[in-house]
Amino acid sequence: MPETENVPENSQNALFGKYEVGKLLGCGAFAKVYHARDVQTGQSVAVKVISKKKISAPGTDCLMSNIKREISIMRRLDHPHIVKLIEVLATKTKIYFVMEFVKGGELFAKVAKGRFTEDLSRRYFCQLISAVGYCHSRGVFHRDLKPENLLVDENGNLKVSDFGLSAMNDHIRHDGLLHTLCGTPAYVAPEILEKKGYDGARVDVWSCGVVLYVLNAGYLPFNDSNLMAMYKKIYNGEYRCPKWFSPDLKRFLSRLLETNPETRITVDEILKDPWFKKGNYKELNFYDKEAYTDVKEEEPKVKDLNAFDLIISFSPGLDLSGLFEISSSNPVEDGERFLSAESPEKVLAKVEELAKVGENNLRVKRKKDWGVELEERNGNFAIGVKVYRLTDGLVVVEAKSRGGDGGSFKDTWKNKLRPQLISGLTVQPGTQN
Repeated sequence: MPETENVPENSQNALFGKYEVGKLLGCGAFAKVYHARDVQTGQSVAVKVISKKKISAPGTDCLMSNIKREISIMRRLDHPHIVKLIEVLATKTKIYFVMEFVKGGELFAKVAKGRFTEDLSRRYFCQLISAVGYCHSRGVFHRDLKPENLLVDENGNLKVSDFGLSAMNDHIRHDGLLHTLCGTPAYVAPEILEKKGYDGARVDVWSCGVVLYVLNAGYLPFNDSNLMAMYKKIYNGEYRCPKWFSPDLKRFLSRLLETNPETRITVDEILKDPWFKKGNYKELNFYDKEAYTDVKEEEPKVKDLNAFDLIISFSPGLDLSGLFEISSSNPVEDGERFLSAESPEKVLAKVEELAKVGENNLRVKRKKDWGVELEERNGNFAIGVKVYRLTDGLVVVEAKSRGGDGGSFKDTWKNKLRPQLISGLTVQPGTQN
């Protein structure tokens, strides 16, 4: 596998012992995407490998923000026409997005071979609107919809991918609009060119209109070798429909590619349009609570450590190496951590047992989310110990000083409790001092 020589592998010749990495599917300036196989289930996945060095270089703050935002957004999306994020893994030098593998490739590659029939275009467009409407109902705006970011699975169903330029309601300013200039030139909405702020949902609808045009025509509605000339066409809504477009499709496109965002058709109105409703294709309503609302299950006993928590809470910047190796040069602030293959129940039971015996003689208080607080009897210092679920078979044990000086923490935790604890647990190799 020469394409995968830069992908870190463990002793089992699989990424983190979980994924056998295969051929390179595609690459960009900051990431490569590989096909991989889950060694336990045999399921195919796509692994997006991001170089931490490249996105941490001077002047690339926006790239780090985009990755954090992409993880946060993909965590909240679960829809049949959106590529699913399975998990995020990391080493000292790389971040890995493990995602649903979509076998058919980009929609762009299919339409590049020739324009689609109106019925096939409608089918893909209905699936696209289902996904986009679902995103909007969750406060997510894609902002870079184009055939290159739309994948097709082996059953011919569309999947929206690449949420790197997406925004959430949290990014809307006090004027109720988004202001970041982004997107692909040929698909960008005219209001973005004005640089006065824009509605994320309305610019997504515009991009959907451009996509629909491309599917039916086989080429772009707004195109020019001169970028400023193309922007002028977009701003003025200057495009022509080919003679094979039906009257209903032309009318529908005129509503999608309406230059005034205030009068542009909305997603709710799209669902009622005669062209959209024509034919036998049936799509799930993205407001269907049974289909898409997160199921309220009993609160888990172990706090899951999701990808966003990994990046934001556990390491400075995007350096997640602390989860996989511990050294004096990479401590937790006022504490430390290590990995264990034991259950959270066993880890905390062992902590409690050791805290109460012999010269330790500490007061133990159980905390929520699988944690305990160990307090000296005279109240001079305390140590907080928490256990986080990292994977099904791996947990992070974190200890932090809750009071007193550093000497007390070192003497009690590092010199007494920690060695005894590690000797009684299965600890991940390479994660202890």
